[in-house]
Amino acid sequence: MLFQPAIIALLLAAGLAVVMLAGAAPFAVQVIRHWDIHSGSERQLALERRTYLFSTLLTFVLVAQLAALLLFVFNADRLSVMFVGAMCAVGTLNVNAWGFPSLIAQMAVFFLAAIWLAINHVDTLARDYPLVRIKYVLLLLLLPVLATNLWLEVQYFVNLKANVITSCCGSMFSEESKTITAEATSLEPLPALWLFYGGMLAAIAASLWHGRRGGRASGFLTALTSGAGFVAAITGVLSFVSLYIYEHPHHHCPFCILKPEYDYQGYGLYIPLFIATAAGLGAGAMQSFAGRPSLATIVPRVSARLAKLAAAGFLLFTALSTWFILASNLILIEH
Repeated sequence: MLFQPAIIALLLAAGLAVVMLAGAAPFAVQVIRHWDIHSGSERQLALERRTYLFSTLLTFVLVAQLAALLLFVFNADRLSVMFVGAMCAVGTLNVNAWGFPSLIAQMAVFFLAAIWLAINHVDTLARDYPLVRIKYVLLLLLLPVLATNLWLEVQYFVNLKANVITSCCGSMFSEESKTITAEATSLEPLPALWLFYGGMLAAIAASLWHGRRGGRASGFLTALTSGAGFVAAITGVLSFVSLYIYEHPHHHCPFCILKPEYDYQGYGLYIPLFIATAAGLGAGAMQSFAGRPSLATIVPRVSARLAKLAAAGFLLFTALSTWFILASNLILIEH
């Protein structure tokens, strides 16, 4: 099972990220202790040269981690044909106890990497690199998260056994199941609809407001509503959007919509949703540094662009969800 190309790629990407950050850790400590942009010493010049190299390499590594989430989900869905009882990615992730923790860790890495990349971007645009110390502190904090993600992936993939009978989405996402997902699937359609569109409206409105008006408060609000909007979006998919796509009143699985028999519609929903959430979080994360003199014009400009990207992503997600609902033959709410 470990010799599947996608699994090899995922383990290599996760392993390379850990190796790179572990290798950069001693240098990060040096930067945190000795960085002084106003100094012309030989040590400072050496730190500056090496900073360019490490920042470039780490950017490529973390961008690869963004793509790894998509590959992880795609691979889980593709491997479902190899396990008895599996009909989608849920069955593959349920083969052992490490599947869903690995998915959650990969999602955490996705959002944390996106935030670091946003902060790194505004720092490289400033003339005095005011966030160098902060970036490397964040990298040291990110290292255990990436190491945990690698460990979970290794445990998950090593323990994938083809002779295991697994359970699929019918049991996990049923209303009778005693899980958090079951709480979402058991929501009545009308309250779920209000929660969904309320969360989307708040995320879009806050992002558009920040994109046009700027301001630190609206930037933080963009991050807050983006995170809340992500939760509302996933809850909406579980509780009613998936039902309209399947045209079945009891099929709540958020993974089956990734399959070819449903025209891969799930990718059309999830890709803009994750991009929008990451952009909104990034726009909010950099607001803490807007008071730095060299970032006074850079942060508002970059965060406005990210906010507009977030608004576009949430708007596309909402529009597609609405289209799937209107085009469906299923009737959940009587008029």
